[in-house]
Amino acid sequence: MTRAQQIGVTIGLAIVAAFTMLRASDPPLLRQLRDITFDEYQRISPRPFEPTPVRVVDIDEASLREFGQWPWPRDRLALLVQRLSDLGAAAIAFDVLFAEPDRLSPRSIMRDVAGVDPTLISRLPDNDELFAEAIAGRPVVLGFGLTTEGNYRPPVKAGFAFTGESPINAPPRLDAATPVRPQLQINAAGLGHVSLNPGNPSAVVRKVPLFLTDGEQLYPNLAIEALRVAQGASTYVLAAAPESPDTLTSVKIGEFVVPVTASGELWLYTSPDVAERYISASKILAPQGVDPQVAAAIEGSILFVGTSSAGLQDIRTTALGQNVPGVSMHAQTVEQILTGHFLSRPDWADGMEILAVATLGTILVVLTTFVSPAVALACGLCITMLAVAASWFAFFTWGLLLDPLAPIIAGSITHFAATSFRILIIDRERREVRRAFGQYLSPSLLYRIEHTRNAMRLGGDDRELTVMFVDVRGFTELSERLQPAEVVRFLNTLLDALSRHVTANEGTLDKFIGDSIMAFWNAPVDVTNHPAKAVRAALAMRETLASLNASDAFGFGPDHQVGIGIGIHTGLACVGNMGAESRFNYSAVGDAVNVAARIESACKEVGFDILVSENTAGELPHVALLDAGRLGLKGKTSKARLYAVVGGEEVRGSSAFADLQRIHSELVAALHAHSPESRKMLNIAKLKAAELTATLPQFYSRLGRRADHFRDNPVHDVGPRGTDLSHEAKLHLDP
Repeated sequence: MTRAQQIGVTIGLAIVAAFTMLRASDPPLLRQLRDITFDEYQRISPRPFEPTPVRVVDIDEASLREFGQWPWPRDRLALLVQRLSDLGAAAIAFDVLFAEPDRLSPRSIMRDVAGVDPTLISRLPDNDELFAEAIAGRPVVLGFGLTTEGNYRPPVKAGFAFTGESPINAPPRLDAATPVRPQLQINAAGLGHVSLNPGNPSAVVRKVPLFLTDGEQLYPNLAIEALRVAQGASTYVLAAAPESPDTLTSVKIGEFVVPVTASGELWLYTSPDVAERYISASKILAPQGVDPQVAAAIEGSILFVGTSSAGLQDIRTTALGQNVPGVSMHAQTVEQILTGHFLSRPDWADGMEILAVATLGTILVVLTTFVSPAVALACGLCITMLAVAASWFAFFTWGLLLDPLAPIIAGSITHFAATSFRILIIDRERREVRRAFGQYLSPSLLYRIEHTRNAMRLGGDDRELTVMFVDVRGFTELSERLQPAEVVRFLNTLLDALSRHVTANEGTLDKFIGDSIMAFWNAPVDVTNHPAKAVRAALAMRETLASLNASDAFGFGPDHQVGIGIGIHTGLACVGNMGAESRFNYSAVGDAVNVAARIESACKEVGFDILVSENTAGELPHVALLDAGRLGLKGKTSKARLYAVVGGEEVRGSSAFADLQRIHSELVAALHAHSPESRKMLNIAKLKAAELTATLPQFYSRLGRRADHFRDNPVHDVGPRGTDLSHEAKLHLDP
């Protein structure tokens, strides 16, 4: 494991540990995201509405139009109770608070009228008494609310039995309740709280507390109290977790066992709000009597009396995103119990999710560090899909609420962090590679390597290269009369100045071999027109060396001029990373490399500084070239035709070069024909050559001693792709 990998793993595992602790603390944001996930599950697969003996007697807009605004006088509620009871209602639960005397009672109204005889007032009917008489002996459950004022505690109409440890402090806290009129609470068969989500700031009702506690007594909610009364049960049986005080697991209400959270809450598995759930109160109170279909729906049913009127502000939001009357939430609670469609979040869910965060994060850290971000991402996506699929399957099949979001979020952030760290390391290594290769490649070539897919493939690759060798003339003699430090300083000055032209023309510096430079073009990426760019670099080297000599940059004095020889050849070579696994070089090998090296050596014999092979010359239509003859190269069985590079496009287009090229062609033809005119033509060529460059006269001085290099040649010059120019030369020799 590299140091970078060790650091990456350490940072990644630290992030995983942080997320594991964050999930263990379960902050509000994670809880909110978890609740939203479970809401989405319900929206995808809501609890279907099934006909059950549960109905909402709705004080709706039609009822308010028929009987006046709310609150109604309680004698009307007494009539409602009587009719519902007579129709066979199993239980009648009021999602209404009866904390104050009925202000519409005749006795209350006349009491506020001045001068009325008190004895007359006492004989007037009192609506609270009428309502109390109506509910007496009937299965009526009244509701009470929560308040922060006073210390009222409603009486409890049921008994409690516990299995396991006492859960008395498990439910949400009841500090004080809204009072219920004394005679009403005495005559009611049951009392239950109407709060749906006490202490929860969310507008969405997801869980309903079945009990509240003041630390000494438990208080049931309206829904289960109605269910108890409907069954004629007298006791709630609460099951607590073994060896875990104040932790509930289930509640038995008559014949029904209800799974609950540790604090005694029921997860609501909500069904869509449908009209079949509601019966308008106006149909019950209709003067002409109750419709038979309505009567059939009431018989044997648990009825919740409440209002759906928007103006009475008892509207709640369900997990399905619907706004419904609060009373319908009580009805849905009982529906859920009767149908047995429960949602539950087991006590091991938190532990499993915390373990999932730690496990998933660790796996992603390892994969991202040691494999690749892409593989880690693919694995992360697979794990994510599996987590979501498993969570959904558990919900759909067993009603289990298992959160896939926390592990996914933690894993995603961990993967992002680990990938970011790896990218930073890769970027740092990339900059190091750029700095290293920047010594060998041009910036434009580096850019192309970085942005070309598979631009550098490991191993050998056969491709056409233009190879250049540069060598310092007389270096052995020079090094003998210089101190070692002076030799190093000389080489650094010269090689630095010359090598810049390689990278400037998109070439690759292969290596420095003592006083020599090896470079090539067309690798590691394709370089268009690479022979021309190699020759352009060679011509620039010639000019740079002339400038260095003129300025005495080497400190040798004006009498000692440094010279170089440059050999260039284009051919097939194998290029790639070569060497040992622990140390290798990006280099080229093959016959093309050997030929280029031999051409550079031939510069001494030819007496010229830049020679190119016939292969290279054929790719130089705009370069001024002169035939240098066919020379035998060391290690080659056949001779190679070489060409001297006189200049670039400007020189080629000059009249001086045109004259020299004509004379040179005639001279070559004369040498080939053993013509006695060759010596005269050679002198003419020297004079013409001196007009172009100072190095050409020496070329012609040597050429006179190299007549054999031309006598076995066909008489021709070279053009693009080796075009034969022999016919032009013959025309100049004909009389």
